[in-house]
Amino acid sequence: MNRKTFIKKAFLGALGLGTISGLYTWQIEPFWLEFVRRKLPVKNLPSSLVGKTLMQISDIHIGNRFDYQYIIDSFIQAQKLKPDIVVYTGDYVSYENEKQFEQLDEVLTHIVRGELGTFAVLGNHDYGHKWSEEHVAIQITDQLNRAGVNVLQNAKADIQGLNILGFDDFWGTNFYPHKVMDQYDASQANLVLCHNPDVCDADVWNQYQGWILSGHTHGGQCKPPFLDPPVIPVKNKNYTAGEIDLNDGRKLYINRALGHLWQVRFNVRPEITIFELTTEA
Repeated sequence: MNRKTFIKKAFLGALGLGTISGLYTWQIEPFWLEFVRRKLPVKNLPSSLVGKTLMQISDIHIGNRFDYQYIIDSFIQAQKLKPDIVVYTGDYVSYENEKQFEQLDEVLTHIVRGELGTFAVLGNHDYGHKWSEEHVAIQITDQLNRAGVNVLQNAKADIQGLNILGFDDFWGTNFYPHKVMDQYDASQANLVLCHNPDVCDADVWNQYQGWILSGHTHGGQCKPPFLDPPVIPVKNKNYTAGEIDLNDGRKLYINRALGHLWQVRFNVRPEITIFELTTEA
């Protein structure tokens, strides 16, 4: 094989590989949902909740950037698992205009609810443009509440002895976590929901010990094998995805997101997490 023929074949091979990779990151992985199953050990967990399932869904991003029929189909799949508790950790829309409220209502007719309760916190995109449009957050909160989802805005809810403490979004206009953390009782079972994991580094925790469930990062959406994702929307670049021990009695779990800001993923499949509640050893 002469040099010219070799270069031509190499170029065509690279072009073909690039086309296949491009199609995969655009049309396959963004819709290749993974149900991630894990145990969630909670201190002081009531015996009645041991073995119950808690499902986390995050960052569905309803809007015009991808076909959200995928979200509806994913919800229908998740409903079949009959979770006991469902928590949503923010970013229900990719807000451009009020059309997203209609789109969200369409999706919420298929919302996954827990047998024992369904809870949510807001994310930055739920505050509209520049995360500063409070009327957008009020509208989305109303829609979620009407769909049977208890939105926790710096508030807590009790579910058979498990306190679920919810922070409003770190970048939004209503971030006042002291309102709920002042109610933290270490003698009880507790679980914190917050959209943005950077909150873990803020001075708001009142000596909290336990799990924090968050989203926001999408795992970076694209991640080279064995390397960190090149783009991730947090100050603390250690907060990518999965379980992170904060080494102070707190543990963080970052969900990789069900939806996406843009329809592209590589090596970071979309996720719904199913936790089995257990007592802490």
